[in-house]
Amino acid sequence: MRFKTRQENSKIPTIDLIPMLNVMMAVLAFFVLISTTLLNELAVDVQLPTNTEASDEPLEDLPEPYLVELTASGIFQNEQPLTKEQLFTQIQAYLNENNRGAVLLKADNQVPYEQVIQLLVEMKDIGGENVSLAIESES
Repeated sequence: MRFKTRQENSKIPTIDLIPMLNVMMAVLAFFVLISTTLLNELAVDVQLPTNTEASDEPLEDLPEPYLVELTASGIFQNEQPLTKEQLFTQIQAYLNENNRGAVLLKADNQVPYEQVIQLLVEMKDIGGENVSLAIESES
């Protein structure tokens, strides 16, 4: 009986990483898919308010809004500079004539936002819900 002797040039066993990486990627994909489907079930269902006070009046019947411009150099209405007291008096007179009128504050980008909010709050104290901040669309 002959025993096989170990050869000197036998190959050393190696670990092949590709099958292990394939399994790890499959497990990762599984957990990503499961977590996204569970996340949809955990989302908060928000009921948005509806507008019950909306009117069907055409916009042509509404008076022209009173536009106030706030720039770094001051307050303007129709390119005429105004003090705060003059502005508040004119807003009061405008709203007395046009109870459905709107007062819009159009602020320049260079004006600090704190100053814009302060003037808007002071205007709302006089005009109530008829006062709002004007924005420009990016179209």
